[in-house]
Amino acid sequence: MSRPAILRSLQTIVPETTLRQDEVRDVFAAQPELGRLAQRIVTASFNGSGIDTRYTVLDELSLTADTVQPQFFDRETGRLLSPSTKVRNEVYVREAWKLYVDAARRSLEADPGIVAADVTHVITVSCTGFYAPGPDYEIVRALGLPENVERYHFGFMGCYASMPALRAAAQFCAANPDAVVLVVSVELCTLHLRSSEDPDMIVATSLFADGAAAGLVTARTFDQIAPGFALDRFHTGIIPEGKKDMAWMIGDAGFEMILSTAVPQLIGDNITAALSPMFHADALGTSFDDGRIGEQVTHWAIHPGGRSILDKVEEHLGLSEQQLHPAREVLRQYGNMSSATVLFVLRSILEQEGARDGERVAAMAFGPGLTAEAALMTVVAQ
Repeated sequence: MSRPAILRSLQTIVPETTLRQDEVRDVFAAQPELGRLAQRIVTASFNGSGIDTRYTVLDELSLTADTVQPQFFDRETGRLLSPSTKVRNEVYVREAWKLYVDAARRSLEADPGIVAADVTHVITVSCTGFYAPGPDYEIVRALGLPENVERYHFGFMGCYASMPALRAAAQFCAANPDAVVLVVSVELCTLHLRSSEDPDMIVATSLFADGAAAGLVTARTFDQIAPGFALDRFHTGIIPEGKKDMAWMIGDAGFEMILSTAVPQLIGDNITAALSPMFHADALGTSFDDGRIGEQVTHWAIHPGGRSILDKVEEHLGLSEQQLHPAREVLRQYGNMSSATVLFVLRSILEQEGARDGERVAAMAFGPGLTAEAALMTVVAQ
């Protein structure tokens, strides 16, 4: 039996500029074009988000920044500006590559056994900007990886994209036992925030943030063990009735997130059916609905798409408050960083939740479609 691929040396970073949720709320609620109803929706969405702080690459969004020619926020007037998609993407090109390279470098430096020359594949993940040659090229050049490294980009898939990226990495390792796959996710969601009276846009504005994560996936045996997760099994589920409720489109003034207030209920109502195939007897020795999943799975790495989504997942899967703690804490401290977020939750489970060798982990993330991507993992700590 072949050795399972291991996700190891998981690292996460955020930009330097901190956004306090209450301060951002007040800025958005004070925009002069908003009617009284929209102002109330802004206040309710921000107050109920479960978020204290978020991070952004846009220094000018800070209330203390002194920007000579503001493009996104004029601090003197308090007005949120509306730059074009071209302007927003130019900022992505300027800022994203630094986070890609930094996250990738940190992952390699954190690994006690893997060096740059060992890397055979690079997978980059993002849905918040585009350019070519892209971040995969930047990583290879900046870190001195072999020029014949295979490079792949998972683009514009949304919040769930790190899960299929890990699945692809595991498949590369199954096909080539010597493969070492570097997976890097960078999302600059704040580039696309804007003032709006649309309730769906307001909800998105109250949630999204910037962040980056990277890890190494390999089935090779190295002299030094790095704590991580064995990638045991993946599953994709679709909730087709939610297609119109979660989407990601390109507009003239940035990318446009459709995130309706119906999403939490849709996920709650359908999550059991969407994920049950992953929990059949071959995987856990029990079925999904026989009441023993909580005993078999110790840790749950749920993508915190929003507080209401976590509430519905907790309710419908019968999870404990402690099992949702890492997801809620990531949401509170960092907001929703799209595809990078579930990697933040996995790192928290490994480093802050007392995960022990051999414990089972269920990870899942939701995105456009509605698509639910999930994985079963096993903690590898020794």
